[in-house]
Amino acid sequence: MWDEAFPSFLIGLREGLEAGLIVSILVATLVRAGQKGRLPQVWTGVAAALALSLSFGAVLTFTAANLSGRAQEAFGGVLSLVAVGFVTAMVFWMRRSARTLSAELKEKVRASLAMGAGALVLTSFLAVAREGLETSLFLWTNVRTAGESTGPLIGAAVGLLLSTGLCWGLYRRALTMNLTRFFTVTGAGLIVVAAGVLGYGLRDLQESGLVGGRGTYAFDLSGHLDAASWYATLVQGTLNLTATMTVLQVVGYVAYLGIVMTMFIEGVRGGAATPAAAPAATPAAGSAAGSAAAAPVEGKAEPARAGRPRWVLPSALVAVPVVVAGAVIAVSDGKPAGSATVTVSERDCGKGFGTPRPGQQVFQMHNAGDKVSEVYLVNPGTGAVYGEVEGLAPGTTRALTATIGAGDYAWRCVPTGGNAVTSAAVHISGGSEVKAVKPVAEDDLQGPLDSYRGYVDQGLATLMTQTQKLQSDVHSGDLAAARADWLTAHLQYASLGAAYGTFADLDGKIDGRPDGLPDKYRDPGFTGFLRLEYGLWHGQSAAELTPVADELAQNVAKLVHDFPAQDFDPADLPLRAHEILENTLQFELTGDTDMGSGTNLATAQADLAGTQELLTLLQPLLDERDPQLLVRVNAGMKRVGDLVVAARTPEGWTPVDRLPADTRRQLDGATGQLLEDLAPIPALLEIRKAA
Repeated sequence: MWDEAFPSFLIGLREGLEAGLIVSILVATLVRAGQKGRLPQVWTGVAAALALSLSFGAVLTFTAANLSGRAQEAFGGVLSLVAVGFVTAMVFWMRRSARTLSAELKEKVRASLAMGAGALVLTSFLAVAREGLETSLFLWTNVRTAGESTGPLIGAAVGLLLSTGLCWGLYRRALTMNLTRFFTVTGAGLIVVAAGVLGYGLRDLQESGLVGGRGTYAFDLSGHLDAASWYATLVQGTLNLTATMTVLQVVGYVAYLGIVMTMFIEGVRGGAATPAAAPAATPAAGSAAGSAAAAPVEGKAEPARAGRPRWVLPSALVAVPVVVAGAVIAVSDGKPAGSATVTVSERDCGKGFGTPRPGQQVFQMHNAGDKVSEVYLVNPGTGAVYGEVEGLAPGTTRALTATIGAGDYAWRCVPTGGNAVTSAAVHISGGSEVKAVKPVAEDDLQGPLDSYRGYVDQGLATLMTQTQKLQSDVHSGDLAAARADWLTAHLQYASLGAAYGTFADLDGKIDGRPDGLPDKYRDPGFTGFLRLEYGLWHGQSAAELTPVADELAQNVAKLVHDFPAQDFDPADLPLRAHEILENTLQFELTGDTDMGSGTNLATAQADLAGTQELLTLLQPLLDERDPQLLVRVNAGMKRVGDLVVAARTPEGWTPVDRLPADTRRQLDGATGQLLEDLAPIPALLEIRKAA
């Protein structure tokens, strides 16, 4: 975690110290002018800037979470490039402005004192907000890179705390610090970090399809080093260099680092070669009135040695990380201790597999054939799977980690378009028994799928009758009856959640949201149940709603006609067991889909019913593989269901935004835990070619 924390620690320390020095100068100027009573105005501006920075980070996180996979890659890639631009500009701005910063801020404070309280608040807000927004953006990109790791957050927090302590010490004259050297060293470090963020952002853009060259690799070391090793983690966490990088990533990384580092170092030399007009001031409060004490700053640096080309130092800074990483990899042999290379091919499946020791082992799976293959470590008697690698391309090597215990083991190689081959079995003595996953074949899911199709067929027939009744209510102008019948029909549709993926475009027409539409609720593309809900609960007339109800009834009738011929992938059933309630948490329990009826909790109850129907059909397969799983899941279903039912009053359903805060937290927490309990189902019931 510490390696992932370092880049964020550096940005937190540097940006925190910049912001702290700015605040210290503002405070010292007011104290010296005998205006202590105006200090709350400075702190108000600082607090507003902090609130803006935190809100900016929240907006980035929320926006990314609500995008599709490819859109998330594009969003993250663009923001990574923006973050690199901000950090680069910040590094050069501080190098250029450090000597005049104190005087400029003091002049602004004096002008603000003459203009009134609002001007002073605005001055402190603008001075701190820039640093805060830069920190939020750069930290967001680091957190996104690290995935679920808390390293970047911890690193940033430590950096900000340390910078706060340094600023306090400087202000109270408890310590002295060469700020010129500090900003020079941290500036160079941030340029290296920013180069890694640039490479990561370019890769995101390639993954999203906005930029080409996704499959054109400059190097692929995944078969020669362990991505989980300490040295690989160190290099990736601090420099954002990975075992596999595209040509565009490498070109961007080297070009940015070479050009920007050269400009930075040349600028430092140019500034140091000219005697400083005045040392940079560090504010201090040595007396009641306050004073400004100069921090020691080097006035002149040693000129560049004659005969040494100016490109030597920047080139060294570019090359050293790569050379060090390569040396460490070479010394470590690139592989974890005890790993064995196992051949994957139709002719030599399992070659190189000896008799491994009990315990966790890492096998380097090398595809020596000419077809993309899947490979499984199995129990040859039962077919149970201990580990797997999917989509192994010819000539490539990937690591497979598995825990070995007492029993029989063999490799099963399944080349695309070829024949599955199983290696000779190896018997292992000693060690504890290891639990394996019983593989699922497509035929195993055919029975539950047929039963579920029958459930959906009956549900759609009921839905068509209900939407026709709703249509009749609107035509007759009985909008009170329409509101009651709308809820009945909408809940019926919600209970069919596991089939949404097969409804194709009709799902969006029947139950789509207005998100992204130009005219939102009044956009012609906004149709179906939610559009009708908006009109029924926002005072629209029967005449206005008649075409909406007609279109809904027509789309439901078309769905009833089309569904028997639509493809329903058996592999979708286990996925839907988790995804239905994932959507419930995202859209219903947030109130995002409430168009006025306040019945999100009723929809959540229907989602629970749809999930329960699916789990009942999958129960035999799940009990074979994890007998305790459904015990936990059913307990969680009851807990969430009880919380939902408790929110219903004799007057009707309580809108989500009117729930007591404690009740809403309990409901969100119980649903989140239920999703955790449901999460293993897709993996347990994944269709495997080893079956």
